[in-house]
Amino acid sequence: MNHSLKMYIFTIVFFISSVNSSEVYYPNDTWEVVSPESQNIKSSRVQKLIDMSFEDDATMSVVIIKNGKIIGEQYAEGYDSYSYGTSWSMAKSFYAALIGISIEEGEINSLDDPVADYLDYFNDDRSDITIRDLLDMSSGLEYPEHQHEKMFFRKDHLQYSKDIGVEKPAGTKFEYNNINSMLLGDILFEVTGLKADTLLRERILNHIGNSDYKLWRDESGNVLTYCCIDMSAREYSRFGLLFARNGNWEGNQLISEDFVNETFQTVWETPSWWTNSKRYYSLHWWVSKYDDESKIFNASGRFGQYIFVDRENDLIFTRLTKYNDSDYGSVQKWGILGYIVSWMGVETAIGVSRFLINTGIIKRSTNINTPNTEAEGSSKEFYEQYGEIVDAMADLSRD
Repeated sequence: MNHSLKMYIFTIVFFISSVNSSEVYYPNDTWEVVSPESQNIKSSRVQKLIDMSFEDDATMSVVIIKNGKIIGEQYAEGYDSYSYGTSWSMAKSFYAALIGISIEEGEINSLDDPVADYLDYFNDDRSDITIRDLLDMSSGLEYPEHQHEKMFFRKDHLQYSKDIGVEKPAGTKFEYNNINSMLLGDILFEVTGLKADTLLRERILNHIGNSDYKLWRDESGNVLTYCCIDMSAREYSRFGLLFARNGNWEGNQLISEDFVNETFQTVWETPSWWTNSKRYYSLHWWVSKYDDESKIFNASGRFGQYIFVDRENDLIFTRLTKYNDSDYGSVQKWGILGYIVSWMGVETAIGVSRFLINTGIIKRSTNINTPNTEAEGSSKEFYEQYGEIVDAMADLSRD
């Protein structure tokens, strides 16, 4: 093949790839809003998904995105596209992504490294636990009925996590344990010298256009890597789009495609107490649907927070519930309320906290400040219709 023919072929290939890349849309400071039909989706199907979501009065925000563009959006009365929700456990998926980045950066060797390679205090009966075990929720660490949600009411969440011992062999059972996620921040700090919220900001959020959010810490300065990022539904959707695009944002590979591929697997079939639908778990993501027709994954948080991702169809569906945003920063402080709720069960403590704050007996202030989903933001119908809602999302991409 002569030189001129090679150059001709190269030029054609380069031109085609340039055209294809230019067709991939990413939102900048704002999102482009288009009709569903412009993305080859029926408006009636988009409206059905929105209507099903709002059958639950807890729903605050719904955003549906196809090919990076908003094709459906609705907010409860009194809320809008700027209204914060709080992630609860959706934060786990955000901070887990940083582990993938640290592997790509050479700061962590492998998901299968023992945690003890990075945290000296794991050089005991926990020495067999790997980073993968933490991310797959199969560490075997002590697992009480409250799933260590009592940690939420402590001043030092990391110290609480350090003190948790082993209950069963690692890698043998799925148990949704908040300790696994809280330890990720300490691993990241050991390998980078930076707090996890700084890493999240510098390595992901700044690159995908997130500019309005809160990243919560506890009173001792520990990042809550198992819980608690505040932002709007549109802003959460950027993270979903990043995973839908295989970790790439405008040509920058922020998270390796290998890590995204490994995340979007069905490692554990998970027990469920509120739906008959099969659900799975892998590397701090849930799997809502995995069959020949659809593969839908989600980041999930308490009270019904979701970022659903259909990677094969470049489709995102974000749903948040009503949230009482704080004006007092992003450091969790319990003040006198901490003494009142520390001895209670988790559900009772949440109920009592809501009552004391909402009645004004105890006021949120610089001394008492915490993420606070109101009772009216606790999902019911969304959970009951979970399988049907996931199917409605899958229907968006069917002929």
